[in-house]
Parts: sequence; structure tokens; C-alpha cells
Amino acid sequence: MAEPKENDFLDDIEAAEEEIYGGETEPDEAAVEQDELQALRAERDELKDRFMRALADAENSRKRADKDRREAENYGGSKLARDMLPVYDNMKRAVEAAGEAGDENAALIEGIELTMRELLNVFRKHGIEPISPQVGDRFDPKVHQAMFEAPVPETKAGDIIQVAAEGFMLHDRLLRPAQVGVSSNPG
Repeated sequence: MAEPKENDFLDDIEAAEEEIYGGETEPDEAAVEQDELQALRAERDELKDRFMRALADAENSRKRADKDRREAENYGGSKLARDMLPVYDNMKRAVEAAGEAGDENAALIEGIELTMRELLNVFRKHGIEPISPQVGDRFDPKVHQAMFEAPVPETKAGDIIQVAAEGFMLHDRLLRPAQVGVSSNPG
């Protein structure tokens, strides 16, 4: 009886390696280097893509921060400005009422008018411009608020017939619409 070889199982491994690697027992070094190079290129491309996305996110964040800063600069004081409008309205009413009373308080009226002009100068300095419609102008719902409608002879529908209060714009935003009366005459 023939005695089995001690290393007989190694022949099976060698045969399998030969089948896989085409007769070579070790994988081709060039093929291994090619695979590693391919893996490194893929990793490089992924990292480059992630870097470009991070760069774009940073740029978008910078632009958003600039926009927020500009808006805060332009419109941050809108609450205070809105609260100051009744002060302007009251001063205007005081000048109108004092003008009806006569010239008895000319110095007081002049002082109130100077204060109103200074308030308007401060408003303009901060981008607040008055909307001063005149009787006969066309009603514009973007900047006017109709307080009432009334048929008035010799006017067309949509004409302003009375101005109750001036409106104000803060840069390109409406701070308060001008309050007006509008004609409802059909013709």
C-alpha cells in the first residue's frame, strides 16, 4: 500500500493558484499597482468633490451673511422709524392747527416747522422718504391705502379726493401707506 505524501494538499493549492493567476503563483505587481492607483484616483476625486462642495457652501454662507448684513443695515431701524411716524403726524397737525389760529404764536409755529424739517432730514439720512400724494392723483394700491370712497363730481373713479396722512418708504419697502380718500364716481 502506497503511503500518501505528506504535502499532497499543497498540490491542490498550487493548482488553484495556477488557475487563478495564469501559471504565476504571485499576482502581477503591475496589476496590483494599477489597482492601487485606481483606488487612489477614486479617493482623490471624491475628496476633490467634497472640497468643491464645501467651498461652494462657504461662498453661499458668505453671500447670505452679506445680504443679511445689508438688510439689517437698511431695514434694522424700521420699527423705530414706524414708531416715529406718529410724532411727525402730530407735529404736522400742530402746525396746521396753529396756522388756522392766526399769527399769535408765530415763533412757536416756526420752531415746530424747524423741528419737522429736521425730523424729515433725519428720515432722509436713514433712507426714509415721504409719500405725498396730491388731490387729483391716481390711487396706487402699492403705496396708498383707501380710507373711504365717495362720489365726487368732476372726478374719475380711482382719483384721490383727500389725503388723510402721508405715507413713507424705507428704501424700497413700504413703511406706511399714504392714507387717502378715493373717488367712486363712475365717470
